[in-house]
Amino acid sequence: MKKLALAAMIGMISASAFAAQGDILARFRVINVDPSASWSNSGAVAGLNVDAKAATVPELDFTYMITNNIGAELILGTSRHKITANGADIGKVSVLPPTLTLQYHFAPEATFRPYVGAGINYTRFYDTGLNALGTNISVKQNSWGGALQVGADVAINKDWFVNFDVKKLWISTDVTADQLGGAKLGTLDVNPWVFGLGIGTKF
Repeated sequence: MKKLALAAMIGMISASAFAAQGDILARFRVINVDPSASWSNSGAVAGLNVDAKAATVPELDFTYMITNNIGAELILGTSRHKITANGADIGKVSVLPPTLTLQYHFAPEATFRPYVGAGINYTRFYDTGLNALGTNISVKQNSWGGALQVGADVAINKDWFVNFDVKKLWISTDVTADQLGGAKLGTLDVNPWVFGLGIGTKF
């Protein structure tokens, strides 16, 4: 009986063993990108208030385990957001924010494996089609900012796990009016919260 119990305990430990040095963890998530937008109206048009709406999209990421506890994660995904000015719909813009974080995994061999991370995001704005009162509006295409992260992997078996993840990204872009000679209208700080739920495995 004792041998059977010991074998069961060993089986549970080996089933949850994960995230060793040199492993690559791959996750597929569905994320909700929820901008916490603010508008700096220091430009040519007074009283303009620009905002970005939330979007839900798929996302893929990879973590390379540098040690058993420290990993580097690259997050890949793109989202498209409705933009409003003073509450009126003025079009949509797509963002591609590849993000690199350095993570600390607290319990890489447990069934419940929480982690925290911090890093940097580069955001590329593209496919912009914004127009307000007959004026084409452009946004600065490139942005650099910080990123914070907290999440957890929960083992299903030794090869697969469920992932929960929350990130805060700092993204900022200048907004200009084409028909006004590219005059700056202001700065939009997007600064989204990114809530993710997905499934992962290791290589």
